[in-house]
Amino acid sequence: MHNRGDINELLERGGLAPRRDLGQNFVADANTVRRIARLAEVGPGDRVVEIGAGLGSLTLALAETGAHVVAVEVDRGVVPLLREITEPLANVSVVEADAMHLDWDALLGKEHGWVLVANLPYNVATPLICDLLDGVPQIERMLVMVQKEAAERFCAAPRTEHYGAVSVKVSYWATARIAGLVPASVFVPRPNVESALADIRRRAEPAVDAPVDDLFHLIRTAFGQRRKMMRRSLADVVAPETFEAAGIDSQRRPEELDVYEWGALATAWRQAQ
Repeated sequence: MHNRGDINELLERGGLAPRRDLGQNFVADANTVRRIARLAEVGPGDRVVEIGAGLGSLTLALAETGAHVVAVEVDRGVVPLLREITEPLANVSVVEADAMHLDWDALLGKEHGWVLVANLPYNVATPLICDLLDGVPQIERMLVMVQKEAAERFCAAPRTEHYGAVSVKVSYWATARIAGLVPASVFVPRPNVESALADIRRRAEPAVDAPVDDLFHLIRTAFGQRRKMMRRSLADVVAPETFEAAGIDSQRRPEELDVYEWGALATAWRQAQ
């Protein structure tokens, strides 16, 4: 595992600096990465994909558990250093790729049971997690370190400050909780925000049996005007009698409905078409 001096030495040796456009903040604390590896609950025989492996601090901690680690990194300047650091480890494979444009079937194969463990930059965390939940069922568990605000949105319950369309998306596919906080002091460079660990576990089946395209169309439309009552935000989409058929009071606001109520509304809406 790397300390602050190791990170600075590696960057200097590679003629590199943390890239703001990639949201690079390297972890420089052995206790933190070992804690993440422990919370990920992985060990020998497990398959882990790490996105944004950087200089390998978390990669080394995950490898230490005995799991097989596929470390994905987009920064072509950092990749040679990551390969050098992990070369002695038979259970680590390094892949230079942009996780937002990966062929996940080619990378992971068709077998389920993969675990995602990652320190994700804020600018890609939300779309990436949503894309993986939608389209990569091979990944059954995720432990991601993200900006605290993003983690709160992933894990939020109805009628709370951070609950929104992303929260419903996560709840449809998975259960989620905040597994812990990570102080800014463990990163190089030090970010201006606090980070948190979101533990996301895919359900065996989606939470509701509703037409998925209809479900998320209604959710996106309603949360586009989240402060309005749904009879207003969905006035051009959902008829009053459809709310009644679903057992939903149309005077409620989008953030008051849980995923099961959204499922009932989507089902009633499809039946009314």
